[in-house]
Amino acid sequence: MKILITAGPTREYIDAVRYLSNASTGRMGYALAEAARAAGHQVTLVHGPTQQEPPQAYKTIAVTSALEMFQAVGDEFPSCDALIACAAVSDYRPRERLSGKLKREAARELTLELVQNPDIVQEMAARRSPRQVLIGFALEAESAEDHARDKLQRKRLDAIVLNAPATIGSDETTITIFRADGRREGPLTEPKSAAARRIVALAEVLLKHLRSLPPE
Repeated sequence: MKILITAGPTREYIDAVRYLSNASTGRMGYALAEAARAAGHQVTLVHGPTQQEPPQAYKTIAVTSALEMFQAVGDEFPSCDALIACAAVSDYRPRERLSGKLKREAARELTLELVQNPDIVQEMAARRSPRQVLIGFALEAESAEDHARDKLQRKRLDAIVLNAPATIGSDETTITIFRADGRREGPLTEPKSAAARRIVALAEVLLKHLRSLPPE
């Protein structure tokens, strides 16, 4: 099985040294890559900037921005059996990146104009073949289950993994898995390594089911 995994944050540069980002450490995505490789799968890992050394994979692609991740995932997606999209991709980027370093003395106030980045998972869902599995992640703080179920349906995923901001940087996570067929698993609190094995096993089950269906 060829599994494409995204991990870590993206950085959206304002000038040569300042950027917009988030607190993702990449731990969950890296745990997924390790679990998939241990299960004997061919893993392609697309990861943003983190402080950790990425795990070994069949292919590792380091990116910085959301647009770079979008390009890398788009290039690799057609040949994968499953995409597990764990990366914390920035929703917005500055409309213009300033050259050099913006000086504090240049202005007392600064207005930053932002534009939306592509929704990588939704874009891949639009390109998917009937024999590809898509699993997304939802990091939610309020009305968490409602938002996760909405993303599952709106983005046409096979499953979505709900977690919370409190799990960022931790060795443990609390997840709830919602499947497109209505099944639910969790909430479960366990080490990220165990959660990763659970999610990889789910991808295997979902792919086996898809392959059992008659051709369209």
